[in-house]
This record gives sequence, structure tokens and C-alpha cells, in this order.
Amino acid sequence: MRILYYNWVDYNDPQGRGGGVTTYQRNLVRALQANPAHSVTFLSAGLSYDLPTRAPRWEPQRFTTTPSAYDLVNSAVLAPAHHSFGDAAQLHDPASQAAFFDFIAKTGPYDVIHFNNLEGVPASVLALKSHWPQTRLILSLHNYYPLCPQVNLWFQESHTCDDYADGENCVTCLPHHHDGRLLRLANGLAYRLKGMGLRPGTWGFDAAFYTLLRVGSRTNRALSWVKRKLRTPLPKPAQTHSFATRRTQMVALINTHCDAVLCVSNAVKTIATAHGIAPKITHASYIGTAQAAHFATTKPRPILAPDGTLHLAYLGYMRRDKGFFFLLQTLETLPPETLNRLHLTIAAKRGDAPTMAHITALTPRMASLTHIDGYTHDTLDAILATTNAGLVPVLWHDNLPQVAIEMHARHIPLITANIGGARELGNTPEMTFAAGNAPALAARITAILNGEIDLNTYWSNAMPPPTMADHLSDLMQHYTPAPLPADHG
Repeated sequence: MRILYYNWVDYNDPQGRGGGVTTYQRNLVRALQANPAHSVTFLSAGLSYDLPTRAPRWEPQRFTTTPSAYDLVNSAVLAPAHHSFGDAAQLHDPASQAAFFDFIAKTGPYDVIHFNNLEGVPASVLALKSHWPQTRLILSLHNYYPLCPQVNLWFQESHTCDDYADGENCVTCLPHHHDGRLLRLANGLAYRLKGMGLRPGTWGFDAAFYTLLRVGSRTNRALSWVKRKLRTPLPKPAQTHSFATRRTQMVALINTHCDAVLCVSNAVKTIATAHGIAPKITHASYIGTAQAAHFATTKPRPILAPDGTLHLAYLGYMRRDKGFFFLLQTLETLPPETLNRLHLTIAAKRGDAPTMAHITALTPRMASLTHIDGYTHDTLDAILATTNAGLVPVLWHDNLPQVAIEMHARHIPLITANIGGARELGNTPEMTFAAGNAPALAARITAILNGEIDLNTYWSNAMPPPTMADHLSDLMQHYTPAPLPADHG
């Protein structure tokens, strides 16, 4: 089977961009490449630009070690999504679409084209189905990009967006709008430097890149040069109707052309269908992960330590949407007799000075509070060695956070918000709370300390995390067209 995967960033990106989707794509491709029956090709877009920007074109990926990987250069759609927020090219751009179709014509045909994202290309490329009707067209929803230009239904970096007011709220959603011209300039500089053999993160690359940007900023020549080359005024801010049109047309393109829309949790599926994506093509498809192997080698541990304390763990990012600051504020509301029975491990990259001061102030009030400046899979077992329960206090509809899977796979029960996909792993209402509701989270922690949570019930309800083999088996059901019904005429 010939399979083309698309994501906006290469899964061996030396800068590590793309988060959990990049990790998933890398694991998926490696699993498929182990089977000689499959041939895998990869395409990315939205990051590479010529100086000056020319017509969109494609080329073999020059800057990673990824086999059979290609790059669509000069896409009209900058990636990631917030770099082209409100840009009409996210829907249509004839030149970018033509380059995409030329790529398929020259490197295909493919049995399956699987988009793990639409960021970086106009959504109209889904019309490829009209040109290659035998190709199975699959779209995975790792975020809500087709429905939300901010990708996460998260308004003004402060609260969940449950009603975009027919696009009106989108106009004022971002606290800062990027200038696409300067981003293309920066991407073009990076592309040129990488072409000279310099790599991001090296002294030579960083010195050259930031020196050029500083010079450009100081003299204002960079922006003037971009304006002159493009011969167009700065783009006007997107209006309400543009965002309403964006959502309507994105959904229409998906419903018209996609054979299957794979949602990484039932929570995502519910949101997708509620926003108009056709139920008949929409499926829950939990991603496979190498972390699932831990489920067979670990056992549930008592939820309380022998001394009656509870060791909680928070993994990921010190971000508002992830519920990190909400968690700290909730802990501050707990009485001393509760706090001094709680140990907390925070494994997240160091925050700003006020955040770290907040953590320092909370530390003496708890049995213990340990901050670890990020983690890797190699260090995770040691970090979680004494953890009794994991915390996933998200404030947005987090599709299915990898941190939840990582803890769940080690038989660590999860205290989760009632939105997003994490709650589906434990599937136990007694371990969920209303998102953003501090008394509700405090009540769940208190219930555990009081011995009110039955772990036998929790683990009998829990979903075994899918292995990559499980996930591949599920994917193949979508990659292979259903047999035509017998003709009884």
C-alpha cells in the first residue's frame, strides 16, 4: 500500500516542533516502514520560503534525515496556524493547491493520503479526491483547526470558546497578530542558512540568524524590502464574516471529499459532529503509542502511601489552558490539614519569575513540592516512581493529552477535568471534576484522602491504552475501502 502522510512539520524536525503530533507521526511511520507491504511518503509545508518568496513549488526534504520526505516551499499558508490567523489562503490559494497537486501527480498515485493536519496548506487541497477518486482521503483531528483558527477553541488565551458568535469572537481572539511578511522573511532566512549547511541550535546558525534579524529590525529595511518585493499593502485584519465563511467552507470541504475523519477521542468526535462534520465519516480512533507497553509490565499501586499521604504528579506545560495556574490556585484554597498530606511533583519546563515564586511560596505548606525542569521518556519512570495519582486539570477541550496516556499506561489513576479526552482513559466519574471549578477539584482530592475512591472499580472501568499494533489495525480498516455490496439485480 502506498501512503502519503501530511503534517506541517517534518517528523524528524531538528527543532522539535509539532509537539505530540510529531511524535505520533514518527512512531506511526516507523511502524509502517517495518512492513515491506507498505511504502510511506511524507510531505510538509508552511515553513520553507525562498528569498524573495516565489511561486509555490515542492522539493525533496533537504534538511532532515527523513526518507521519502518532501517539502512544499513558498506555501501561501504559514504554519503553525496562528502564524496565518485570519488569512483567506487557509481556505483557498490556487498556486499552492496547484503545487500540491503537481506533487501528487509526479510522486503518486497513492492508495491513501492521510492528513494529520491541514495547517500549512489551503484546505481546498482536499479536492484532490476529485482528481484521484481511487485514493482514500483521511483526516485526523489532533486539534480543532478546521473549526477554530486558533486550533484549540480557546478564547483570548483565557477561557474555553463554546460559541464563536458567527465569527465575531474570532476577530478579537488573538492578543497579538503576527505579520506574515516578517514571518516569511524569518523563515526565508532560516531556509537559506540551512541551505548553507548551518543548522538551528548551532552557534553559527543562531549568530547569523539573529544578527540579520536585529539588523533588519534596527534599520527597518527588512519590512521595506518585503513590501517592495511583494508590491502589496499590509493585509487587512480578517472580519467576522471571514471567520464564519472559514468554518462553513472547511466543514463543507471535509464532508465532500474525506472518506474518514479520525478523532483521537470520543470527546473530539462529539465536538466535530456538533460543528457539522458528517457523523457517517467521523470515527473515534485512539492513537497508538509506545508508552502503552508499560500497561503490561506495571500494576496498580495503592492510591495512598502507608503514611496516609497522597503523591500527585502534574506533567507537561506551565500554561493557563493546561490548567496549571488553576491547579496552583486550587491548592492554595485547601486547609492546612489537607495540604500537609499532599506531595506534588511538577515535571514541566521552568516558568517565568512570578510563576516560580508562586511555586516557592506554596512549597512549605505541602508535605513536599518538587519541580523538575521538563522530562523525557527516559526519565519518566523515575519521576513517577512514587506517584499515586496524576493530574490533568485542563481548561480547554484537550483532545487527548499525551501526558495522560503516559501516566495511565503506568497504572497511575488520573484526576481529570470533565472536558477533553483524558477522562475517557479512566472512565470513572468519581475521578473527574468540572473544568475550572476549584471546589470540585478540591472535593476529588479530599475524597481520595478520605478513602472514598475504589481503585478496583477505577481499573475495571479503565481503557487499556492502544498499542501501535492496535492502532495500525484500526487505521487499516479506514485505509481499505469497504467492499461494494453485491448486485442482486
